[in-house]
Amino acid sequence: MANKDFELGIDYAKALDDKDVLKAFRDRFYQLEGGKIYMDGNSLGLASKDAEAALLKMLEVWKKQGILIWNVDEGHYFHYGLKLGKQLGKLIKAEEDEVIVTANTTLNIHQAIATFWKPTKERYKILVDDLNFPTDRYAVDSQIKLKGYAIDEVLKIVESADDIFIDEEKVIEAMTDDVALILLPSALYRSAQLLNMDRLTKAAHSKGIIIGWDLCHSIGSVPHDFKKVQPDFAVWCNYKYLSAGPGASAGIYINRKHFDKTVGLAGWFGNKDETQFQLNHQFEQAPNIVAFQTGTPNLFSMAPLEGVLNIYEEAGIDRIRAKSLNLTAYLMYLIDKRLKGYGYSYNNETDDKKRGGHVALVHEEAYRICIALKAHDIVPDYREPDVIRLAPIALYNSYEDAYKLIDALEIIGKNKEWELYSNERALVV
Repeated sequence: MANKDFELGIDYAKALDDKDVLKAFRDRFYQLEGGKIYMDGNSLGLASKDAEAALLKMLEVWKKQGILIWNVDEGHYFHYGLKLGKQLGKLIKAEEDEVIVTANTTLNIHQAIATFWKPTKERYKILVDDLNFPTDRYAVDSQIKLKGYAIDEVLKIVESADDIFIDEEKVIEAMTDDVALILLPSALYRSAQLLNMDRLTKAAHSKGIIIGWDLCHSIGSVPHDFKKVQPDFAVWCNYKYLSAGPGASAGIYINRKHFDKTVGLAGWFGNKDETQFQLNHQFEQAPNIVAFQTGTPNLFSMAPLEGVLNIYEEAGIDRIRAKSLNLTAYLMYLIDKRLKGYGYSYNNETDDKKRGGHVALVHEEAYRICIALKAHDIVPDYREPDVIRLAPIALYNSYEDAYKLIDALEIIGKNKEWELYSNERALVV
């Protein structure tokens, strides 16, 4: 996309907001104290009033029912992960029995690898890229070591030529006969590159390879069609674009054609309902996605998701995607027009089909500029070595927010305000 279909000036930004079909949803979210502009919703989404209401409702049930909370509404909370999974699955067009809310992303990767990776003498390698979020690699490496293999013998890494984007052609070339499993990100956490999941999944399946996807940086921002793509598995967190709260329980998708596989990590909430409370020491695996649960679900880390998914159903993922693309395109337009003279650029695709939900702003002083932005009452996100991630979220950010962000970046650039701050890294950046 050529970033030229916009105009400069705050009045134009306000005019875009006036025409925004999603603007009413902003009032459903709590804004930060002091009128701060939040641009970090791709790391942790803002709290919504709907999420709060769902959490408080659950708290009231616990207060009044105690242990009987599990029996309320015909086991609503006992089967909570599955019920939320049905609602969540609509965002990726999965079958309603293929998604469950459970655990966290890293543990769900462990579950998937432990279930699907069955190395043989001829086919044993795991294919990954070198740009994905590190936790994916940590989990894969751990599973390799647990089975007694050497990481450098099993792991096959597709290296990026520019440390920004993944080359899909190289990924397909790497799908050799010795590859058993592939794990890739749907969207890269730094550059926001969207991979062609349909193309890569079909290529893997044509070679008999199991393929799974990490949707952490796309779900809730980008529509997916798993009925079309038919991946083997997918994992994701629910606290970024989906705004389900810090450390919210994660999601896992398993294609129903694999429900007959023995789960790699068994736990009592993966046992079939009929015998779960007989407490036998022999695991009797549930015949569906329920089998991929392990321990007792963390209800307080799940309830906010129920609330916020109601917002998503009202807003519609396609309308959310349309606004997200326009907001990020608008940001890039303003960067091109106003910030290039101060050392700013961006490392993300301009093609709508290849861009996720954030802009990867680049500057050699990115870390200190992030600190300076906070002094301007703007909350961004930093990623090594030089990326400021800017995520205008369709449900609660405005075009005026984006314009004011550029104002602040221009002032910081003109005055070199980063020089006022230390380059020493904080614990969380």
